[in-house]
Amino acid sequence: MIDLRKQHAAASVALVLGLCASAVWPDHAAASQALAQKYACVACHQPAAKVVGPSWKDIGARYGDGKTSAAQLAASIKAGSSGKWGAMPMPPQGRVPDADLQSLAQWLLDGAP
Repeated sequence: MIDLRKQHAAASVALVLGLCASAVWPDHAAASQALAQKYACVACHQPAAKVVGPSWKDIGARYGDGKTSAAQLAASIKAGSSGKWGAMPMPPQGRVPDADLQSLAQWLLDGAP
């Protein structure tokens, strides 16, 4: 026999978690966009247009398929690279704290709204 109280409690918890996640997401997006501005990422990257480097949308499309983790992308940003997006190299971003790199990388993988 199904315990309706347990089902009701589980449904209530799921609802609350869903509401909390939707309430937090705009802050996460705003915080990550603020980090992109703080560390001058916006000098080379924009939301939907290629400037010097690829757009945030293009980065998310290439790496957001689940094959690349936020830790891997953060490490790539920190180390810099060349040849991944054309001739222009990405300079190393060693001055950006690892926690901020992780936040930026996850934001990019999530589609950088």
